[in-house]
Formats: sequence, C-alpha cells, structure tokens
Amino acid sequence: MENIFSHVYVYHFNPTPDGSCGDRIDMLKKEGKFVIAPVNMQLLEETLNLTKEQEKELTKVYEDVAQTFKAGSLMTGSVVSKEGSGVLVSVGYKSDGFIPQYEFSDFELEKLSEGSEIEVLLDRLEDADGNVVLSYQKAKSLKAWGEISKIAEKDEAVTGRVTHKVKGGLSVDVGIPAFLPGSQIDLHRVNDFDQFIGQDVTCKVLKINRRRGNIIVSRRKYMEELRIEDKKKALETIQEGQIVPGIVKNITNYGAFVDVGGIDGLLHITDMSWGRIGHPSEMVKIGDEISVKILTFDKDHEKISLGLKQLNKNPWDEVGKRYPVNSKVKGTISSIADYGLFVEVERGIEGLVHISEISWTERVHNLAKRYTVGQELEVLVAALDKDNRRMSLSIKRLADDPWKVAFDKFKPGDMVTGTVSNVADFGIFVKIHEGVDGLVHVSDISWTEHVAHPSDKFKRGDEVKVLILSVDKENRRISLGVKQLDRDPWETIEEDFPVGKEVSGTVSKVTSFGAFVKFPNGIEGLAHVSELSNNEVEDVESLLKVGMEAKFKVVKSSKHDRKLGLSLRAINEPEETAAAEKRTVPPKRQSVPRPNTEKKRHPESFKKKRFEGPSTNREYNDRTPTMKGALQQALEKMKDIEKETASEENKSSTNKKND
Repeated sequence: MENIFSHVYVYHFNPTPDGSCGDRIDMLKKEGKFVIAPVNMQLLEETLNLTKEQEKELTKVYEDVAQTFKAGSLMTGSVVSKEGSGVLVSVGYKSDGFIPQYEFSDFELEKLSEGSEIEVLLDRLEDADGNVVLSYQKAKSLKAWGEISKIAEKDEAVTGRVTHKVKGGLSVDVGIPAFLPGSQIDLHRVNDFDQFIGQDVTCKVLKINRRRGNIIVSRRKYMEELRIEDKKKALETIQEGQIVPGIVKNITNYGAFVDVGGIDGLLHITDMSWGRIGHPSEMVKIGDEISVKILTFDKDHEKISLGLKQLNKNPWDEVGKRYPVNSKVKGTISSIADYGLFVEVERGIEGLVHISEISWTERVHNLAKRYTVGQELEVLVAALDKDNRRMSLSIKRLADDPWKVAFDKFKPGDMVTGTVSNVADFGIFVKIHEGVDGLVHVSDISWTEHVAHPSDKFKRGDEVKVLILSVDKENRRISLGVKQLDRDPWETIEEDFPVGKEVSGTVSKVTSFGAFVKFPNGIEGLAHVSELSNNEVEDVESLLKVGMEAKFKVVKSSKHDRKLGLSLRAINEPEETAAAEKRTVPPKRQSVPRPNTEKKRHPESFKKKRFEGPSTNREYNDRTPTMKGALQQALEKMKDIEKETASEENKSSTNKKND
C-alpha cells in the first residue's frame, strides 16, 4: 500500500459527452506526460475493491502523512547535494526541497556536506512544479526567537558570530541577526571594528522587539559582569610579589593596562625593560597574554602596579664586573639624539656617547649624518653609575688625547708654524698639532697696525708662523702671537724719534683734527691741525692728502704713552713758529677773589674731577681704558695744549705778584 501511495498519481478529468478527456489530455500528450495504454478494467476494479480493513489502513496512512508533512512545521532534513546556487534537502517527502544559497551564511555553507542534517521549515507541500518548498532561514529564525526570548527572560548570555560591520556597530548572528552597538563591543573604546568580524562573541540581550524583528545585544555588559566576579576572587587572592598571567587591554604613552583576573593594573614604561624603550608598544600589543609581577597592591583603592622587567635579573647588578671603567666594549646604536648616541652593549644595558665624546679634533653638529640606528660601534667605558643605571661611553678616548701631546711638546716662547683653521671677529685659530688649535687674538697680530678684522690679514688655510705666549692645561687653551715674532718699535721710539728731529713719512689718514703719518717701521704719528700751520686751517686736505710724503718735526715722543706728535708748521714756517712759541697770551677771564686757604682749580685737576664717579676717588686716567689709534692721539695732543696754556697762566700770575 505504501508503494502504491508513493508512486500512483490519479488525474481527475471531466470527460466530454463523447467520452474523451478533452483538451487537457491533448495538452499532456504533447508534453509527453500522458500515455494512453490499454487498461484492464477488470483488474483495476479488482485492485480498487478494498475491504473495510484495507480502507481503514489506507486512511490511517494518509492521515499520518498529512499530519507529518504539515505546512509551517519544523522538520529535520538531510543534505542530498550542495550546488553553487543552493542546497538540495530531503525531508522524506515525495520530492526533495531546494533551499537557495542566500539563506545560508558563508560560515554555515562551509560546514554543510552531503548527509549533514539541518533543521528546516516546511513552507509549502508543493509549488507549481510539484516540489516541496523548504526554508532554512525561517526555521532558524523561528527557533531562535523562542530561544532568545527565554535567554532574555532569564538574563543569560547568548553566543553568536560577527558576520559583518553595519553603521554604528556590528551584526551578530545569534540564529537571527542582532545588532551590537560600537559602544557595547568592549570595556574600552574600540576604533577598529573589522578585527571582530568572523569571531564568536558572547553577549547579554539588552532589548527584543519581535514585532519589528530587532534584537540589541551587549558584549560589554557580559564582560563587566564577568569582571565583577573575577574581581572579587582576585581581591582575595592577589598578593605583592606574585607572578600572575594577564591580558594587555590598553596602551598609553606612559605604559600599558593589563587585566589580571578582573582588575586592571598599570605596567609602567619604566617597569617594562631594564633597558631604554621609546614607547610601550615596542614591548607589548593589545591582546597580548603576558606574565607580570605584582609590585604594589592597594586593596582599598583597588590599584595594582605591575612589573615585567622584574621577572628577569637586573643586568646592572654586575655591570661593574663585566664592563669596568676604561674597558673597550662593542655595542649597537639603539637611538640617536641631538646630544649624543645611545649604545646598547647588551640586552637591558645602554650607555650614552655624548656628542663631546665623539672626536678630539672634529666639531660634530649632526650625528644622524655620520651614524645610523643599528650600527655597531666600539666604545670606551668612561664612567659608571650603577645606582642610577647610567653608563658614560666615549669614542674619542679610544685614541690618545692630542692636547696631552701638545702640552708636552710645546712651551711658552716656542716658535711654531701652523695653518689657519678658522677666522673669527676676535682673532684667528691656528692648527699647530693634529686636533689642537691655538688662538691669535686680534691685539696680538701687529704692534703698529690697527686691524679692523682678522680676515683683512689672514684667510683659512694660510700658513703662518706664531709664537706660543701661554699654555692653559686646565682649560685646554694655547695663546699664540704673531707680532711677538718682531721687536716692538715703540720700545725705542724715544731714541729713533727724539723731540726736534726732522723725519719723513707718508700720510695714511686725514681727519678733521689732523693727519696721521706712517713711517717705514710701522709707527704712526699725529700731526694735529694746530701743528699744520700758524694760520687757521679750515681744511686739512688743503695741506695734506692721503699717500702724500712730507717732512715733519717731532714735537713729542713717548715710549710709555706710545705716542708720537709731529709738526708741519715747524718745517714750513720755522720763523713764525719760533716766534709764536715765545709769545705768551694772558687768559681773557676774570678771576673771582677766593680765600687764601682755597687752592686754585687747575684745568687738569678740574678735568679729572669732572670724570670722577660718585662712589670712587680714582683718577680719570685710571678709570679710562687706554685708547689706541687716531682718537687717542688727538685727545692727548689737546691735553698737551691745555698744559702749555696752564703753564703760561702760572707764569703770568707769578709776574703779577712780583710786580
């Protein structure tokens, strides 16, 4: 009977009056679905003549089938085949049902194979083609809604897989699509949602709206509840000095936060490594499982300080034995700063080569142009501070100190030949030994010439002979001189240029107060405007021009003051000059009667008091620095004239008293 029911199809037609089956049969004939064969009506009648028991059994079978294959019921089917467009599933009905591919996720399709059992919904017994209609998505949704409702009522957790990213969060498949907001993904802010796609997550149900088909879940709430439980256990078990496992939750510039059993502890950057690191991300990454040591634990405030480097022995404890001072070691440049190089001599031990310890001779300004990170170097251990974990290294001390060699080689008074290495406003630097430069100050270039700038006389690379004036070992300085190689012409000025001697010289400079005359030995004298002519001179250049050679008479020669006074009028107008020197001109001023006890104010003493400060009694000549050049000689000449005038006044006063 089962065979008959499964394979016999009964087509019912309304026959035409002539007994034919009409157009319907003709159509089926054309489609090849209807074949007319001789029918044994007697056999058919015998077959269909059933007993009451047979009819009852047939009715029961029909009712059972109708009850089992009922539209809208959930059934368990078996995968017959998996094709590119979908999956063919058998549920024991007269035909297999085809489920389109879009009803499955990629992860679900990967798991399915021939013979796999899946739960489906019998949507319709047959479609237009007579095939049963099945739905995997509706079966999953129907089943999931019931389970999710029960889970939400009991406030239990639900596990699902993140399928894709949506606006504002993630889509999680918990049997039906649920929304996981971005703020509910983790305990901390998450910027990269893509890292969760394809992962299974456990969440708590926040909200269900079956009418709209919405479910909102929270992974954060689930994690917070776990943390509370873990935190209670951790507070009872954690002790200082313990080594515990943890998970890196967050990284900042100053360290990393590590979850150790429900409590976040701080792993400071200084406790990550015995060596020097620039950023915590060099040591750990978010999600890393690491072992840490409990350094401090404040149970009241629930604060924990963690250590990573404390798991290993401090390499600085025995650094003095392995790297004694003045020993040579090899290391690798770990970083480059403006002020020096950091060199790692072993894991956890780093030393600094200061920029001043790079070279004895060269002035290094940009270390990055000479060295690179990762470069191997040989260095000398210059100093060690084990307590503060500092090591001073040196590159230049691998070679002999050139200054020490120079101090042993050169003494004051030695004459050496060197090369101008640099020219500055205040002098020139001369290289007298490899790595050793001495300074020739601008005042030590010439005895007689006024050097405005050293570059007027020297340029870099010039070879020059110098005399060593002084050696300062403490400050590593050597003073040099050029003019000291020759005799100072001012030492014999009074013998070479006695007062009254006629000399010839060349005018080197013309000013409003006179002219400067230069002689072959380099000395310059001043012919004051009052010594150019007995008549008033309005324009000095009317008498003397630069480059002009002329004869002069020496009127003043002072080795102490380093001054040479000249007179042109004594050469050109000798008689008038002699007569003018004999004449005395009384001062045209009215004297005020004063008591005899009061001293007469001398012009020179008045001049000195004028320049005395309110808090000192030193003379003007002591307060004023010695001046060189044309201006000094002009002022001194004016002082000489004032002295002569004062002398004449004294003589005149004496003559009046005698009369």
